[in-house]
Amino acid sequence: MKIEDIKKSVFRIDGDIFFDQSIKNLNWFNIGGKTKIFFKPNSLKGLIEYLKIYAKRGKIFILGNGSNVLFDDEIYQGTVIKLGKSFSNITLLNNKTIIAGTAASQKKVSEFAKDNNISGLEFMSCIPGSIGGGIRMNSGCFKKEFKDILVSIQLVDFKGFVRSIPANEISFNYRSIGLPKDLIFLSATLKGKEKNSEEIYNYMTELNTMKNMAQPTKIKTSGSTFKNPMNQTDKKVWELIRSSVPNEISYGDAAISKKHANFFINKKNAKAADMKSLINFVKKKVKDQTGIKLELEIVIVE
Repeated sequence: MKIEDIKKSVFRIDGDIFFDQSIKNLNWFNIGGKTKIFFKPNSLKGLIEYLKIYAKRGKIFILGNGSNVLFDDEIYQGTVIKLGKSFSNITLLNNKTIIAGTAASQKKVSEFAKDNNISGLEFMSCIPGSIGGGIRMNSGCFKKEFKDILVSIQLVDFKGFVRSIPANEISFNYRSIGLPKDLIFLSATLKGKEKNSEEIYNYMTELNTMKNMAQPTKIKTSGSTFKNPMNQTDKKVWELIRSSVPNEISYGDAAISKKHANFFINKKNAKAADMKSLINFVKKKVKDQTGIKLELEIVIVE
């Protein structure tokens, strides 16, 4: 990938561009090598300018809060784009509707909804990712998903063209949506129901208490590793792993959480190769024991 033209354009693009940037500290696993280019646009104008200059010089990966990704140990031969503060605004459209920049955290948006007496977004207080990542994954918990609250998405494609897509034109699936990868989500219109903020707060507290009892916290993890095999068994994926895999198994510093078997953790200095070996080992063991083929929920970036 030739990047000379991009280096010449650094000073006229509204954003920060770094070359051979470490990505280890940009994700929750705390794993990964470097990316050839790391770009943090300051504005939509800057983002469009960069996309038009970059064109088809290499791959593009859009990074949110880094809570569900595993980067490779080698150099990513492309651009990692991370939207900055100007893409994290949260505003009230009316007494039931919020417009949120996709760089905003789901937790902050759920807090904003609570403060404005809007219910329906409480589940997002339990999810560490960004709004953009939540849309891409159709993320959810406690029987609620993004599809239940999304009205529309405002986005730009890799060619720099901006448009909006209403939610009723999106094919939602379990932890995925039927939209191409060459789209960068800019903002989302989200709709809930009117409710007293104290009631919303109490429900959020209840959800977070349940989450903290069941899931590990304050460790290097990327959340749920595998999707629940919805149509193959009534069991959750953590149950399949727990019954098929020795809990003490590890590859280097990559291990399985003792608190939740579907949370893989970096005990100290795990490499991507270690985590991939653990993932493949668990997939094979579960397939051998149950006949069920597990599908990844985390995104592996190579």
